[in-house]
Amino acid sequence: MKTGMLSALLLTVLLSACGGQAAAPSAASAPAQAAFQGSPVRPDDRIGGDFTLTDGTGKPFSLKQLRGKVVLLAFGFSHCPDVCPTELLGYAEAVKLLGAEAADVAVVFVSIDPERDTPDLIGRYVKQFHPDFIGLTATEGQSLALVKQQYRIVAAKAEIKSPTAYNMDHTPGAYLLDRKGDALVFVPYGHSPEQIAADIRILLNHRKP
Repeated sequence: MKTGMLSALLLTVLLSACGGQAAAPSAASAPAQAAFQGSPVRPDDRIGGDFTLTDGTGKPFSLKQLRGKVVLLAFGFSHCPDVCPTELLGYAEAVKLLGAEAADVAVVFVSIDPERDTPDLIGRYVKQFHPDFIGLTATEGQSLALVKQQYRIVAAKAEIKSPTAYNMDHTPGAYLLDRKGDALVFVPYGHSPEQIAADIRILLNHRKP
């Protein structure tokens, strides 16, 4: 098989178009005290870490600013026709199900399309789903590639019609980070708000600082 054909085949396997799914990060058995609905992340997977991008107000925003809260970290883009809005609606419903506990939870949506997703646009986009959601995008001097590497996110342009008209194939789903900022659970695309809320509740009482 030619190298070009092999590369294309591998990319097809790894990526998920907005209408499909991609492989989730590897996971091991859940901690003995927890029965997660999502896939627990193994420490030796080395997934996660702090990063700094730009929020909807145009200011630098680091994940470490959310220490003490459970964080749902998702990746997508504002022009996504179906998967991203579906996921964000589900996250908003999960937050609603948490009631007063939602005060200790933050939902962060990182754009994998910084060419079109300006800070203002991504900020306004996520707040359509919930006023407390945080939208982040990469601006000059910030490395989205490094963030994607940290969280094993694969993304690439698809269905390119012009420099500004295209789709993005990307890994769907989200990570749940505990109060210390450690990525402990991967929530696959398609999980219900009830399942997501159940996993968040576990982390709200797990490994507190």
